[in-house]
Amino acid sequence: MFGLFRDRPSSREDTGEAIHAVLGSPITAAAAAGQGDVVFGCGCFWGAEKGFWRLPGVITTAVGYAGGPLAAPSYEQVCSGRSGHAEVVRVVWDEQRLGFADLLKLFWECHDPTQGDRQGNDRGSQYRSVIYTTTPAQFSQAQASLNQYQQALQSAGFGTITTELGQGKPFHYAETYHQQYLAKPGSRPYCSAQPTRVPYTGVDGQAFLLPASLWKAYDWSVPHCVLRGDNAPIPLP
Repeated sequence: MFGLFRDRPSSREDTGEAIHAVLGSPITAAAAAGQGDVVFGCGCFWGAEKGFWRLPGVITTAVGYAGGPLAAPSYEQVCSGRSGHAEVVRVVWDEQRLGFADLLKLFWECHDPTQGDRQGNDRGSQYRSVIYTTTPAQFSQAQASLNQYQQALQSAGFGTITTELGQGKPFHYAETYHQQYLAKPGSRPYCSAQPTRVPYTGVDGQAFLLPASLWKAYDWSVPHCVLRGDNAPIPLP
């Protein structure tokens, strides 16, 4: 697997009460009242996490593993492609400042959800596209967004979306080494995502709370644009 060639820790580390390297928030805290909690998988979790932590209204993010049967998977086990887990990002956000529709927009646009068990040069089921929701309402919205985006992709000449939808899947925190990896000194810039450049325009009943101008901070025409952006959250206009 291509992913085996990425830098990796020699053993599993305990995230404990780790603090987000950019946002300054605890990465393991449960979502509080008025906050949402969801898990996305869109290729290598290093670049994906940075894409989400930059959105205004995100409280915290963390990378980890989900979707497989192991109770405490390690990076080595997941990277083998045989554990059943996907590399994922947990996102906790302020529901008054950021809509679930905004998160779905970033999710759909930041990678190619038609590639199956791969994203770019990274191949294996651990790189599959997934949305694991924590509430029935989120699941319904995710399904509706998939249906809408499938039509948009088909019109642009792309194939069938392979994104796996699930609810209540256990999330396992990745080793401390991987948390906010791209914001840490000495990190090797890496992002496997292959955006389709097809915009997600939303569905009826799902409100975008972020201004349309904010999305200019993500330029999907530039390869690996997530790597080129600042680490700090995108300022609101």
